[in-house]
Amino acid sequence: MKQVTVTDIVAQGERLGLRCVAGAPDGVGVSGVEIVALDALRSASPGRLVIVATPDGAVPRPYQVDIAVRCAIAAGCAGLVFIGDFPVAETARALAARGGLPVLMSTATPSELAVLMDRTIRGGAEDALARAEYAITRATAVATGLPAQTTLDPAGTAVAAETPTLDTAGTAITAQMPARAILDAAGTALGARLSLVEDPGAAWSEPHTVCVGEVPVGRLTADREDASVALALPVIAALLSRTMQRELQTRFGPVRSRADLIIELIFAESARIDRLAMEAGRAGLPVPLSHAVAWLTPTHRGDPERRTPAVLVSSVELRALQLVDGRDEVWHLATFHDDIVMVASEEAGAPDHQRRLRDVMESVVAHAGSVAGEEWAFTVGLGTPQSGAAGLRQSATEARVAAESAVAGGRAGRIEATDVTGLRRVLLDFYASPLSRSLLDDILTPLNELGPERAAISIRTLVAYLGHRNSLARAGEALNLHPNAVNYRIRRIEQTLGLDLTEPDVRFAVELACRVRLIASLR
Repeated sequence: MKQVTVTDIVAQGERLGLRCVAGAPDGVGVSGVEIVALDALRSASPGRLVIVATPDGAVPRPYQVDIAVRCAIAAGCAGLVFIGDFPVAETARALAARGGLPVLMSTATPSELAVLMDRTIRGGAEDALARAEYAITRATAVATGLPAQTTLDPAGTAVAAETPTLDTAGTAITAQMPARAILDAAGTALGARLSLVEDPGAAWSEPHTVCVGEVPVGRLTADREDASVALALPVIAALLSRTMQRELQTRFGPVRSRADLIIELIFAESARIDRLAMEAGRAGLPVPLSHAVAWLTPTHRGDPERRTPAVLVSSVELRALQLVDGRDEVWHLATFHDDIVMVASEEAGAPDHQRRLRDVMESVVAHAGSVAGEEWAFTVGLGTPQSGAAGLRQSATEARVAAESAVAGGRAGRIEATDVTGLRRVLLDFYASPLSRSLLDDILTPLNELGPERAAISIRTLVAYLGHRNSLARAGEALNLHPNAVNYRIRRIEQTLGLDLTEPDVRFAVELACRVRLIASLR
């Protein structure tokens, strides 16, 4: 078994009520502990950590401390422990430094200290249990004293609201107060450095995983392993989990309470907008501001009908809230089935409003991908900034249509911004509707039998011809073809589709179907 050193003893100083006041404890081995009277130190055993006993617990005089240090050095003691709390003279410090004798001080009674130190020196199950119990007690005491408005990041790090510290690379997080205080308290008691490594993919069933609710956020690690660390770590991880749950609920509870209002505002009938806007304003939603909405839709690449695991949605929701915490914009988040709706609100006319929303969503998508893996795609639609309650509805509709159209058009996993002209939005809304998409696709289905290349040529020919009001000459200019060639193509297409393109309603339906098909096919 590895020999215990004075350094190991000092590392347990908080539990033992011990501190080093002179000399260097590094590398000094300890074979045992004994209590020796102040006037009998010459007979102390070599290699032992000697606790000095004074009559009636009196504080020794400075010259007595000097003599005690000299005697302990001469006897080859591993260290000298005084009971009490008094200053050590410079002469004694110099003697201890020259003689390589660690001088410690404790406020415990000699007998109590001797028992505790003996357990530490001998090790074993009893000492491991004692250290683990003390670590848990200290960590619990620190957690109990946390302020109510503390904000924690994904790794359990406490961060100021105005300067959030996040690590998206999955590297070790250096926690700050007060979560760092919990780890430091437990680590000091265990004699180990505890760290929280961000790992949203950690299994919730692992004993060292830290979770917020059912969402894994990281793993608790220690820089050394022994029985006391193995016993304490699962309890400390559970304590951090509860602490983070409490703090995040305190921090984001008001935001989540407005989520239902946002969804209701988006989908409610127009006649109810004014009443809902008043309710949202009373709940703290800044309705008069300008709102840009992002709509995140998860889809399984192999099975589009598969439902998203609940823990995945919760993990993405948690990360999104943490990413926007402390930003200048006002942010709200809501969930609709498996989709996540992010609302960024600020003063009307603020520059780069949609770009800042995109930046946040890029980080959200990156996190979602790291948790879910490659089998899931996360598509985001971005709405344009719009003011007021009606503007929030409009931006949300744009974002939803953009996301659904991207999925329907085979572009899942992309971030799609809504165009500013409005025409593309109308076409996308047609294509996002399953019924509309089915009707429009039915019109062009016969062209699919020609093969992808010939079908694409036919659609481009139809767009040019119908877009120029059935003018063969102007269509030929657009396609760089002779008008006779255009006429030949159109006659063949009419035969294939079984339609009469001279009919106004037929022309409108075919052109609409072609334009929507072209938009949906863009990559």
